[in-house]
Amino acid sequence: MHIHIVPNRDSSPTVLLRESYRDGNKVCKRTLANLSALTTSQIESIRGVLRGEVLCPVAQTFEITHSRAHGHVQAVALTMQRLGFASLLASKPCTERDLVQAMVASRIICPSTKLATTRMWHTSTLAQEFGVLDATEDDLYAAMDWLLAGQDRIQKKLAARHLREDSLVLYDLSSSYFEGTHCPLAKLGYSRDGKRGTLQVNYGLLTDDRGCPVAISVHEGNTSDCTTFMPQVQRLREEFGIQRMVMVGDRGMISQKAIDAMSQDVDVAWITALRSSSIRTLVEQRHLQLGLFDERNLLEISSPDFPGERLVACRNPELAKMRGHTRDDLLLATEKNLHKIKVRVDVDKLVGKDNIGVAVGKVINQYKVAKHFELVITDSSLSFTRIADNIAAEAALDGLYIIRTSVQAQRMDAATCVRTYKSLAQVERAFRSIKTMDLKVRPIHHRLEGRVRAHIFLCMLAYYVEWHMRETWRELMFADEDQAAKLVRDPVAPAKRSNAAMKKVHGHALEDGTPAHSYATLMKDLETIVRNTCRTPKSAGDAPSFQITTMASDKQKRAIDLISQIKM
Repeated sequence: MHIHIVPNRDSSPTVLLRESYRDGNKVCKRTLANLSALTTSQIESIRGVLRGEVLCPVAQTFEITHSRAHGHVQAVALTMQRLGFASLLASKPCTERDLVQAMVASRIICPSTKLATTRMWHTSTLAQEFGVLDATEDDLYAAMDWLLAGQDRIQKKLAARHLREDSLVLYDLSSSYFEGTHCPLAKLGYSRDGKRGTLQVNYGLLTDDRGCPVAISVHEGNTSDCTTFMPQVQRLREEFGIQRMVMVGDRGMISQKAIDAMSQDVDVAWITALRSSSIRTLVEQRHLQLGLFDERNLLEISSPDFPGERLVACRNPELAKMRGHTRDDLLLATEKNLHKIKVRVDVDKLVGKDNIGVAVGKVINQYKVAKHFELVITDSSLSFTRIADNIAAEAALDGLYIIRTSVQAQRMDAATCVRTYKSLAQVERAFRSIKTMDLKVRPIHHRLEGRVRAHIFLCMLAYYVEWHMRETWRELMFADEDQAAKLVRDPVAPAKRSNAAMKKVHGHALEDGTPAHSYATLMKDLETIVRNTCRTPKSAGDAPSFQITTMASDKQKRAIDLISQIKM
């Protein structure tokens, strides 16, 4: 008895169960059953039975002792390998290097405290892949100290990779709130997380023009933005060996003092923006005429108040509408609060000029629009009216911003200056990823100053790896793949995705019809690739085991293949 497969020219082959018999001296065959409807695995099982094999349930053949998520670990580990991340940390293998790599991978995959990290990474193949199965939280703290000692060396290597002479350098400052009171870096300061009254730790990020991180510096929580800028210029010069550069920072970062200092050095150019008060002065002095924006949205002007500098004025109608709506909402909210106080005054529940003034003072500038109201307060009355002229004067400047730069026109035209300033959004994107979406630098629990610095540097290194993964996976995600289009689109108009990207957004699918992903969902999808540790059933604890990894789907294979193409 055997299985006979009969090929069909234009259709699936016919599978027959046949038996051979002898009719005299002639060997004949008879068909016992047509097995064409069975699956390939079922047919192979029947073949095994015919060969005399004993079939039994899979559970009786071997048992799974461990199942650990593997796909996302594989993606991160392969990215680090393609980036030469190990050699970036240290030229020779060592335990500390392995631990730092494991902590960076863990920060990308499942950010947790150092104590939780040593527990969490055993739920995946991370500890096995990086050779840190026996590591404790004390080992991680020691590795952080080792990392901090090598921070300057590592950042020099990053600068050598991504910065060149005459390159664009983006810089911005952010902060995170601190848990505890004993760290010397933790100070009361402006909270960019909206956590008023909490201790802060500031950190400034240097990136190349694409937003790829190069270096990070940590400052006390009450350090002002502008005081951190010039030390970064010196750092680029002295530590990284970059002599010619263009520094890009926002209007609160590059102060007039810094501009005066950079003006003495012909090799350092800068791009920033004017504050609203300076813009208003230019309009009042007629150096900028708003009527010029009737037919265009960008023009270059000059002013004796800014000698030797270029001013690129832009007006965005969409931004003007948004600011107008916002101002109306804030005015209405302020009037609502003032009306509540007026009701109390009218029914004599709040009397006395001083008492009324204190109550008004608590709400009048809550939304930063006190300058738009005229108040009349007596011992028994309160009245308020909008100052129409002030509101109209502010509305006239809605959507207007001016880029200020020392870069010469032959080196960079006006439109490119605007695009370059807007590229600071790449640094803001890095801060969002580091702080909230993926790497979760906050809240900071470390007590020692060195550990806080090492923790923030560790998060920057994790973002360095993640940044390359995001760039590599653009075709699989909702991201815009046509990055070159940014160089030719209107620099003033609101940023818009390409038609191809919008098609992915609206259809939630790629060109091949498969689902489009965000970075987070793609990592979750890869997590479903599992490495199973198996052994024969009911065997002793020291019985040999073997591993079986889940077969990757086409999408998962493509994600891994793309990472394999990363080049340093």
